[in-house]
Amino acid sequence: MMNVIGINGSPRKGWNTHILIGEALKGAASRGAETELINLYDLNFKGCISCFECKRKGGPSLGRCVVKDELRPVLDKIDACDAFFLGSPIYIGELSASMRALIERLTFQYISYEKDRKPHFTRRVPVGLIYTMNIPEAGLDQAGYTAKFQAYEGLFSHIFGLSKTLRSTETWQTEDYGKYGITMVSEADRKKRRKEVFPQDCGKAFELGAELTPGAEKGMEDT
Repeated sequence: MMNVIGINGSPRKGWNTHILIGEALKGAASRGAETELINLYDLNFKGCISCFECKRKGGPSLGRCVVKDELRPVLDKIDACDAFFLGSPIYIGELSASMRALIERLTFQYISYEKDRKPHFTRRVPVGLIYTMNIPEAGLDQAGYTAKFQAYEGLFSHIFGLSKTLRSTETWQTEDYGKYGITMVSEADRKKRRKEVFPQDCGKAFELGAELTPGAEKGMEDT
């Protein structure tokens, strides 16, 4: 049985990012995969400490992060899984702090500084990258988000062989906009979008989960 992991990099359980990761896992399960959802903000860990033990020639931790904390079991699960999905909201133009820390620890251990740049990770494992954000779709290029998402997709494709991205924009932020100073957006418009557009994003997340589950598609080439 295929093993697929979804990691929620949002501190808000039950909200946009968490929901979309859940839908991706449902898509994977529809293709027969065993799935697990992990909430990063339940864990106590830090980002990469640049100890370079994962680069030590002939060392016992070559290609593996040596830090032993609550993220270590998650890294081990990713190392053994058949596909995984990372979900993060965009805060101040960047991924959430916990997701960024995970990506540092996850990717740096596999990145090679040798001239051939061949990653230490030797299997092909599909990766789904899911982002939620306040910004409208039309503003992604100007804000630099498109280039940022492409860079992350390139990083994961280099290491794991295949990566695809799903973006959910102008997301519903709170049950009661009147309690907060958020007059730059229309509560009515966001509520309408939540009802009409977000279900489409959920459907796309489900489809992405099914598509990236190994064996779900013949040939599964990069696009």
